[in-house]
Amino acid sequence: MKIGLFGYGKMGKMIEQIAQDRGHTIVAKIDDPSQEADYTSMDVAIDFSTPEAAFDNITNCFRNKVPVISGTTGWLDNYSEAIKICEDNKSAFIYASNFSLGVNIFFELNKHLATMMAELEQYKVSMEEIHHTQKLDAPSGTAITLAEGIIENSPYKKWELDKSGDKIIPIKSIREGTVPGTHSIAYDSPVDRIEIKHEAHNREGFALGAVIASEWIQEKVGIFSMKDVLNLS
Repeated sequence: MKIGLFGYGKMGKMIEQIAQDRGHTIVAKIDDPSQEADYTSMDVAIDFSTPEAAFDNITNCFRNKVPVISGTTGWLDNYSEAIKICEDNKSAFIYASNFSLGVNIFFELNKHLATMMAELEQYKVSMEEIHHTQKLDAPSGTAITLAEGIIENSPYKKWELDKSGDKIIPIKSIREGTVPGTHSIAYDSPVDRIEIKHEAHNREGFALGAVIASEWIQEKVGIFSMKDVLNLS
């Protein structure tokens, strides 16, 4: 498989190594919007660029019928437009806030637990996420996805950073050391506590998931998710 990398920071370099270890070839490393890209050489594009560059990177690939795997956050106000361009050009797309296989299983576990707890009013939900000090956005995209999973399956209406209230999911964001990512969801009652947690040991799981998604999307047309890749539907 021939892969075009859009974004060649720490994640791009890790994806490159894992892809090569799995027998794939990196045919482009685009780290500047002014760089020319030879789309004809790509079987798939993996985008871990910047919010400013992501939309153009992704939609240019679609117009050239190159399927895209994207983990870039901060550009999703234009997500619907990108989807339309993908569909109009009969391309393929997977966006995920987190490509870790374990995290995507955790997403589904979180939804299932939220459904089980929905009628138990004595339990109040809260969330905590911990990341390295270089991660400036808060809460993390993964935490937001987890909160949305609870909202879809319970009476909770919205999430707030460091704020609790009726039908509000409070999220606490901590930035310390070199932590690659820890997310926990707790349900507290006056008599006990139920908690689920995912702790990443390193960032390799995120990169591996993106490469596996790239392998899966070959020869497909449409909009997909990691649920499809992992057959969790």
